[in-house]
Amino acid sequence: MNKSLKKSLLIFVLGAFVLTGFFAFKAKNDKLFAIAKNIDIFATLIRELDSYYVDDIDPDALVTIGINAMLEELDPYTTYVPEEDSDDYRMMTTGEYAGIGALIGNRGEGSMVIMPYTGFPAQTVGLKIADYILKIDTTDVTSLGTADVSTLLKGPANTPVHLQVKRDMDTLEFDIVRKKIAIKNVPYYGKLDEHTGYIKLAEFTTNASTEVRNALVDLKSQGIDRLVLDVRDNPGGLVNEAVEIINLFIPKGKEVVKTIGKLENVNYTYKTTKTPVDKDIPMVVLLNEHSASASEIVAGTLQDYDRAVLIGRKSFGKGLVQTTVPLTYNAQMKVTTAKYYIPSGRCIQAIDYLQSRESNELVTVPDSLRKVFYTKNGRKVLDGAGIEPDKKMEQKSYAPISYSLVARNHVFDYGTKYFYEHAKIDDPSSFSISDADYDGFVKWLVGKEYDYTTYLEKSVEDMRKNAEKVDYYEEIKAQIDLLEKRVNHSKEQDLVTNKEEIKEILSQEIVSRYYFQEGMIQAGLQGDEDVMLAKEYLKEPAKIKTILTASSK
Repeated sequence: MNKSLKKSLLIFVLGAFVLTGFFAFKAKNDKLFAIAKNIDIFATLIRELDSYYVDDIDPDALVTIGINAMLEELDPYTTYVPEEDSDDYRMMTTGEYAGIGALIGNRGEGSMVIMPYTGFPAQTVGLKIADYILKIDTTDVTSLGTADVSTLLKGPANTPVHLQVKRDMDTLEFDIVRKKIAIKNVPYYGKLDEHTGYIKLAEFTTNASTEVRNALVDLKSQGIDRLVLDVRDNPGGLVNEAVEIINLFIPKGKEVVKTIGKLENVNYTYKTTKTPVDKDIPMVVLLNEHSASASEIVAGTLQDYDRAVLIGRKSFGKGLVQTTVPLTYNAQMKVTTAKYYIPSGRCIQAIDYLQSRESNELVTVPDSLRKVFYTKNGRKVLDGAGIEPDKKMEQKSYAPISYSLVARNHVFDYGTKYFYEHAKIDDPSSFSISDADYDGFVKWLVGKEYDYTTYLEKSVEDMRKNAEKVDYYEEIKAQIDLLEKRVNHSKEQDLVTNKEEIKEILSQEIVSRYYFQEGMIQAGLQGDEDVMLAKEYLKEPAKIKTILTASSK
C-alpha cells in the first residue's frame, strides 16, 4: 500500500471517529437540552397555576400527582417516595422500624390489634387480638384511620407510649416502651414428620438468610433428612439475601443470578461464596402466583440446577431490578435499572409493562413468544412468564358462604368470643373445634347478616339478564322463575353442607388467639394439599430423581 493511500485511509478513519464522537456528543447534549427545557416548562406551569388558578392549589400534592402519572408510563415498579413516606419505605426494604410490634387493622368500629408479634412490646405487656385502640397518649384515635393510628404508635426506640384500649366491656390502660422491631423473615419452621422439615420464608429483608440457616441447622439437629421450603405469598426483597439462601444448598462458586441493564455499574453476576450447609438434602420448594422477585430467584435457580422440585402455581414474574436514588429534600426514587437473569439464561420477568394500560390490566407474554432454555440436567424451561412449577397445583377454592363469614368478620368475632371462654386449647397442629362448638357458632350466627350469592344463583341471574334481551323472553320467563326458585340457596343448609370447610377456617382463627402468627401458619399446614404432595414426593427419592431428569419433560 503506497504512502498516499495509507495517509488517505488514516484521514478517513480519524474523520469517522471525529464524526461519531460529534454526533454522540450532539445527541447527548440534545437530550440534556430537552430535559432542561421540559423541567423549566413544568416549573413555570406550576408557578403560573399558583398565580392564576381560580382556587388555591396544594403544590406538593399536585407535583406528586404529576410525578406519579409520569412514572406510570414506564413500569409498575419505578416509583416516587416523598419524604413523609420514607419511614414506611425503609420498613418495607429492611423489615425494621421502632414501635410496639403489632399489626393494626380495622374491623368496622375503629382500629384494633389484629396480630401482636411474638416477643415484642405489644405481646409482652398483654395486648390481645381484637383490642380496640381508644387513645394513644392523649390523642383520641377512635375517628382516625388505621394509617394515622399506626403512625402515632411508631416513634424512636426506647420512648414510652400510653395506650387505652377497649376489650369486650372493659377499658384497659397499657404503658409500653417502643423498641426496634425487626419483622421475622421466617415466622415459623418445624417438622412435618420425623424426617421432613418445613421452613416458611415470608420476606427477604435483612437477615433472611441467617434466619433460614438457623432454622435449617436446628431442624437437621432434630434429625430431618428432607426439606420443604415455602415461599408462597413471599413478595421478595433483597437479592443478596436470596443469593445467601441459595448458597445453603448449592456449592461455592456457582452463578446464582445476573443483573443486566443500560449502565455498566448495574451489570453484575452474583455467585455463591461459601460452603453450603447441605448440598444433597432432598428438597421441595412451594410457590404460587404471589411469589415474586427474590422468591423467584430462589425457586428458579434451584430449578435451574435441578436442586429442588417445585410444587404449586406459576409465580408472579417480577424480574426487574430497582435501585433507590436519593432526590432533593429527602425524597427518593425507586427506579428500574436492570433485569434479573438466572443460571439457565432466562429472565423471570413476565409482565409486558410496555403494553397499553387502558384496561388497567398487565399483559403477560404469550407462550409463542417465549424462548426455551435448559436446566443443568437438560430439562426444558421457558422465559417470559415467571417460574413454572414442576408439579402444578390448583388454587384452593372456598364456598361463597365461607367468604361471606370471613368478609363480614363473623369468623374473627367468634374467634375472639371463643378465646375469652376457653383458657387453653390443644397444640396448633392438632386443634380443631368440636361439633358441639360448631353448633354453638351456628346458633351465634342467628340474626347476623351474612347474605351471599352462590355460583349457581349467579349463573341463573346472568341467564335471566341475557334472556331479557330476546324477543321470546315472556315465553320462557316462567321456566326461568321456576329454575331460580329451585336454586335459591338456604343459608342454614349451606352451614351444614360446608361444615368441615368452615370448621377449618374457624379453627385457624381461634389458634391465632393463643399461638399468634406462628400458630396460624402451623395450623394452616394441616390439610394443605401442596404440603401433603411435597411430603409424598420426598418419601419417594426415585420420584424426585425422575422429575429432575430431562426424560421427565
